[in-house]
Amino acid sequence: MLAPGLADSIRAQAAASAPRECCGLLEGWRDGDVWHVQALHPAGNLAADADRFSIDPAAHFAAIRAARLAGRAIIGCYHSHPGGQARPSAADLQGAGAEDFVWLIAADRELAAFLYRGGAFLILATGADWVTSSE
Repeated sequence: MLAPGLADSIRAQAAASAPRECCGLLEGWRDGDVWHVQALHPAGNLAADADRFSIDPAAHFAAIRAARLAGRAIIGCYHSHPGGQARPSAADLQGAGAEDFVWLIAADRELAAFLYRGGAFLILATGADWVTSSE
């Protein structure tokens, strides 16, 4: 579940970055089969191509440190697919590797969350299912 305001923040970042993909990391915790996202860590996109993302390693390390200080962890990443769909692309699958890592994808106003497990993406939530009721 996304904490209030985070979905709007991701949508705003996606709109501001277009036509390039925005990207960042998700801070939170896992409770059984539910992932709770409490904070976003926007990151510079170092990818050369507009339709790819590569999170700046310095931003990644800073996010890990901030999450640890808050007693949480980096549980996933987010990025946008400007003009595309809110589902993982072939490039996303090639770039994935960490087991049980959440991938949140924004396309237009839609958000969808996927879990990378066993070499594939599993759907966690789409649309309003991923956003807390107070969003």
